[in-house]
Amino acid sequence: MAENPTQNIHEYLAEFEDIPGTRVYTAARARRGYWINQFAMSMMKPENRERFKKDERAYLDEWDISEEGKQALLRRDYNALLDLGGNVYFLSKLFSADGLPFAEAVSTMTDMTWPEYRQMMLDGGRSPEGNRSIRENQAAAAASKK
Repeated sequence: MAENPTQNIHEYLAEFEDIPGTRVYTAARARRGYWINQFAMSMMKPENRERFKKDERAYLDEWDISEEGKQALLRRDYNALLDLGGNVYFLSKLFSADGLPFAEAVSTMTDMTWPEYRQMMLDGGRSPEGNRSIRENQAAAAASKK
């Protein structure tokens, strides 16, 4: 748990929301995204992939997924799916069903094109500078405006 013994678990978990561009897969996210992830795992079976490709909406309607989740799946809005509790490793089954390599699919979750993302990763990944805290970035931006 947190270094501060008086900090409660909810405060500790809330700190995860301060990491720019990152969604930590917590138990709460897992519960929220259960059916999205179950759907994604169903893509492992060829017969399910065929049914899904034939009529995506009809196949999704067989699952207890919110309308918001279904729309995100239909749009392949992976950031929205992560916010809704989707797990990137489960969602990779959908990437694969679409014929999209994992790294290319992940690049769609950034503000970069696939070639830009690939080069950034080949160059060693993102710098941690400016990517440690949303609150710190907001405070620095506010201070620079003064």
